[in-house]
Amino acid sequence: MHHSDANDQSTGPFESVSQTPWQGPEEEPYQEKRPPHQPMDGPEAQFYQSLREDPVQTAWRESPPLWNTSGKLSVPPSAKQPARGSRSVAMLALTMVIASVFGVGLFAGWTFSRGAGILPSTNSLLTVPSLTGNTIEAAREAAIAKVKPSVVQVNVTGMTRRGEYIQHASGVVVDNRGYIVTNNHVVQQGESIEVVFADGNTIENVQVAGTDPVDDLAVLRIDPPANMVVATLGDSSKLQVGEDVMAIGNPLGVSETVTHGIVSALNRSMLERYGPMIPNTIQTDTPINLGNGGGALADLQGNVIGIPTLIAIDPRFGSPANGMGFAIPINQVKLIVPQIIQDGSVTHTGRAALDINSEDINAYLQASDNLSVDHGVYVTDIESDGPAGQAGLQVGDVIVEMNGKPIDNEASLADLLATKVPGDKVSVRIYRGDQPMTFNVTLGELPAGDD
Repeated sequence: MHHSDANDQSTGPFESVSQTPWQGPEEEPYQEKRPPHQPMDGPEAQFYQSLREDPVQTAWRESPPLWNTSGKLSVPPSAKQPARGSRSVAMLALTMVIASVFGVGLFAGWTFSRGAGILPSTNSLLTVPSLTGNTIEAAREAAIAKVKPSVVQVNVTGMTRRGEYIQHASGVVVDNRGYIVTNNHVVQQGESIEVVFADGNTIENVQVAGTDPVDDLAVLRIDPPANMVVATLGDSSKLQVGEDVMAIGNPLGVSETVTHGIVSALNRSMLERYGPMIPNTIQTDTPINLGNGGGALADLQGNVIGIPTLIAIDPRFGSPANGMGFAIPINQVKLIVPQIIQDGSVTHTGRAALDINSEDINAYLQASDNLSVDHGVYVTDIESDGPAGQAGLQVGDVIVEMNGKPIDNEASLADLLATKVPGDKVSVRIYRGDQPMTFNVTLGELPAGDD
């Protein structure tokens, strides 16, 4: 994973053809030629007379009944010859008229909305969604106009052995007292910080109110300028996969840039390249580029529902992967930021924990410790008075399940813990040697500063 911003040595960004239906030559109506009528007598005349009196017997002889696999009588094939000539043309024209009327009826009611199905109902052929393409476009434009003024450009100046650099990133105004949220990795090496608003107003020598390295969050403090716009924070717990979202920020230093996409997945626990595991992130295919970090991920109602923080790195080329960005859910931001504003630090992470140290099972560890399983999380250290220790887990245990869900490695354990809160009760299945055991654990809280 790579942060969604990077060090930058610069100070700036960088006739349609109509078609006529084919008309073929007219055909003469087909006339079946029959020989002159010849009166019949004898047995042959009696046979045809019986057919006229009992047409059912005629159908039976021409086409015996068909039986389907359920043993029920099926409709026999028609004994009639297909229509030909002008009769065929007339039927084709009638079919086209019916199809066009039916098609217009279908597409006149075809609109779009989240969660609407396309299934037959008793009242209509299609369930009618609530949003048209034009409505979605209008909603997107309104949401951008609402969010954009609350997004700022964050310019961080730092020093390396090669000299001074300027890093461009983003931030969101979240409090009318002048507090701006951004990423911790944006500011952690900076020596001076500058904030530029959407209207061009620039504030220098911005102070850091506090940071949360565990969640990659930082809070900046400024004297609020006139007409400062504060973002509306949404509820990330209500997000759905497939929902439309937009990223608003300053990629590559190009200010006030908007990209859009959908929510690709939820509850992703992502490991920073040189940082902690960030739990419960929002995955999106919305283009998030270097400099979007700390900006806004917003929904179509103009609510900020996440703070972009990471982009995936393609291991083959070492470059950012397209369509795989990650954002910190806004509900975590709403938990952390008020603590930083009040105390300057985080005292309550809200993240569930077992209070263990662990590592993934691999072939070497399995052989050296004579483990009976080839997957899971190996407990290397444990707090005796922590949740796992109090429940009875020990060093050397291998965790393989939690609440019936498999634990293959530390990442899968982190994913499950990210869906829990301190105080939740879970069942943990382990192997101690070759003996499977199950423990009931009341989860604790991850201390601030831990990862």
